[in-house]
Amino acid sequence: MAKIVDLSVPIEDHFRWPIDRQLKASHAEGSDFQVTYLGMGVHGFTHMDAPRHFVAGAPTTSAVELEKTVGEAAVVDLRPIAENTEITTELLAPRAEHVREGDIVLLKTCWDEQRELHTPEFWTTAPYLSRSACEWLLGRGIRALGVDFPQDYPIRGLLSGGGTAEAADFVSHDVLLRNGVILIEYLCNMGALEQDRVMLVALPMKIPDSDGAPSRVIALVD
Repeated sequence: MAKIVDLSVPIEDHFRWPIDRQLKASHAEGSDFQVTYLGMGVHGFTHMDAPRHFVAGAPTTSAVELEKTVGEAAVVDLRPIAENTEITTELLAPRAEHVREGDIVLLKTCWDEQRELHTPEFWTTAPYLSRSACEWLLGRGIRALGVDFPQDYPIRGLLSGGGTAEAADFVSHDVLLRNGVILIEYLCNMGALEQDRVMLVALPMKIPDSDGAPSRVIALVD
């Protein structure tokens, strides 16, 4: 039986992603059933981006087949990586020679081991993708990209309220998502992946006609 490695962050109070969690019924108040209500945006925590998130009129979650986010994945180990490192083609390509056409690619920085997701530093000092690296991945014919760090440099500006970047500066979205490569964002625990190829299961919630969906993401390893 394959070992299951959970790559999903917990859905809990977070300064970037407000959630509305309420106990609508409880045993303590005499109810036979406990019932929790949860309200949240679809782009917080571990989630999948559909192309509609970035491109007007592009496919929504209804058009994203599960084959896009379930299957063989190439794990690209970018460690060790320093803060504010731009991930260029020169850095990426030599470590990603095992990437095959049609792969899901997981970029492993273990940034969650260096900075805590719940702190501003996770966002403001993170490594980030260059346009050339995204173009290199697109050229390899990948179907999805999973990351464990905030992959576009302007995300740090959104954090501070100074989100004045051009849309094209969100390079993973402009190069990959625009061209149908699904983005699986804010993974964690990639340090537990010791092989360069795993079976990935990224199951987005079935939210019709949405621009994204919270996802439970696991890797199956021998």
